[in-house]
Amino acid sequence: MIRFIYLIGFLIVPFIAVNAQPPSPAPAQDKPILLVGGTVHVGNGEVIEDAVVVMEEGRIEKIGTKGETQYNKESFVYDVTGKQIYPGLILPASTLGLVEIGSVRATVDTRETGTLNPNVRSIVAYDSDSRLIPTIRSNGVMLAQVVPGGGLISGTSSIVQLDAWDWEDAAVRMGNGMHMRWPRKFHHKGEGRISKNPEYEKQVKSIRALFEDARVYSRGPEQHKGNLKLEALKGLLEGSMHLYIDASSPETIIESVSFAREYGIDNIVLTGAGEEAWKVKDFLKKHDVAVILSEIHSLPAGSHYDIWEPCKLPAKFYHAGIQVGLSVSWLPRSMNYPFLAGTAAAFGLGKEEALQLITKMPAEILGIDDIAGTLEEGKDATLIVSEGDILDMKTNEVTRAFIRGREIDLDNRHKKLYRKYKGRYDQQGPK
Repeated sequence: MIRFIYLIGFLIVPFIAVNAQPPSPAPAQDKPILLVGGTVHVGNGEVIEDAVVVMEEGRIEKIGTKGETQYNKESFVYDVTGKQIYPGLILPASTLGLVEIGSVRATVDTRETGTLNPNVRSIVAYDSDSRLIPTIRSNGVMLAQVVPGGGLISGTSSIVQLDAWDWEDAAVRMGNGMHMRWPRKFHHKGEGRISKNPEYEKQVKSIRALFEDARVYSRGPEQHKGNLKLEALKGLLEGSMHLYIDASSPETIIESVSFAREYGIDNIVLTGAGEEAWKVKDFLKKHDVAVILSEIHSLPAGSHYDIWEPCKLPAKFYHAGIQVGLSVSWLPRSMNYPFLAGTAAAFGLGKEEALQLITKMPAEILGIDDIAGTLEEGKDATLIVSEGDILDMKTNEVTRAFIRGREIDLDNRHKKLYRKYKGRYDQQGPK
């Protein structure tokens, strides 16, 4: 039976590859490009009306109002009067490029065997030809964090741009963070039943033993180096990497963050956070821990919560002074990513504040704010143009997108199928 399932998987994958190839990556920018007349949403709360954006050699050369900004009339000019210009959206904590069809095991490459795998690199498994990528980027997502899963120490994530020939071409920042899934103290068995995790102490001891070995290893002579697992943790202990912690309860959040601080780790991000994380907000703020909310379009964690509590969380964390970003728990919903921020704007945040949850703050949390997250001179020319409000599903319509000054093809399989069947009914007319 297992062989049959795998055979079906291997037959399906080539069929998908042939019938749903994404568009070829765009060539490098070869001449200055101007966007003239649009409204620029910088991503830091600032809005520039009747603006000019000058892109040259993949960077934002100039940005300002049309009346004050000088530019070369011979440049390639797009008139975007009446349209909205935003930074390219950044999707953190994603398995994009690692999962194609969740129910077909042969197309899922999110984890390795074992529980302690700091040496695993998600980037080498990233499939730049995934048919999900064009669908997601057509709604404004230009950058994503590719995250490994499974075990207690899952491995390292990388940041990719979503228009590339292969994983090496896609990589923006490789190995930017280590991912740790702190053990659960209790298991939920359904119908309100909870059981204690008998392996909890043993699992915590195994993580501690690995970090102790890594600390000793990092201080040893170079000629004795060669352990891949311990070598992978060196950057984390030296401060050049982020630690992303998946912890579910207030108690385990405190324990895991305290553990990280014990080993001198400063750059800590809590992933998959929800209502339980809000209970320890003061602790998170004290230790300067950033938070990525996994899914605000969902029911609350318990019946004792307000039904709208997930929608209110972004504003709560934002106004509490805790750095917060948004993500999705189920990959196909990534195409609705901007509407998560739209929901946050309806529950306590202004539109420009909510925009920061999917642009500026993810860039800062992921450590790529020097090149992305806001539209500023000197940063990468990674941006999108929409007919209307990017956060509003009624007016959102991304018409142009650029990654490092390269104009991206926004076509995807959904649009192709729409055109195909619309053409059929246009020809036949109503029955």
